[in-house]
Amino acid sequence: MPKVVSNTTPILSLLKISKLHLLHDLYEIITIPEAVFLEIEAGKHLKSYINLVELKWIEIKKINNLQSLDFFFDLDYGEAEVLVLAKELEADLVILDENLGRRYAQQLGLNVTGTLGVLLKAKQRNLIKSVRECLLELIENNVWISPAICDKVLQLANE
Repeated sequence: MPKVVSNTTPILSLLKISKLHLLHDLYEIITIPEAVFLEIEAGKHLKSYINLVELKWIEIKKINNLQSLDFFFDLDYGEAEVLVLAKELEADLVILDENLGRRYAQQLGLNVTGTLGVLLKAKQRNLIKSVRECLLELIENNVWISPAICDKVLQLANE
């Protein structure tokens, strides 16, 4: 089973379109750092909120090396903890949507995907029928995706 660490945005985006289960379907266990958990808990008032503690397939872990967070001073706390935790766990995959966080992950030698990569993989495994429908639903739910990225993802999905 691969070690997968996720940031907040992919979890919230998949929640907004009722596709959070895809993370479990594709990767079995998802690990998040405490900062990501706290960011999600801050949205308890949102319609799409889910109590992650109740999901047995999401593990919440503390990072060990707090000093290494200083290296990522230009990232938000959740992203920084994701990168530190991924290195500490020797994660096979990091799920991050933000460009700067993805660049740091690549510099650290981490394999990176994002929400759209999850949707592509889900389609390849026949877990969803249409990436296009999911993209439209994400956009309807105020998830910003650049038109160029939309086009590229739809091309990769053969849609």
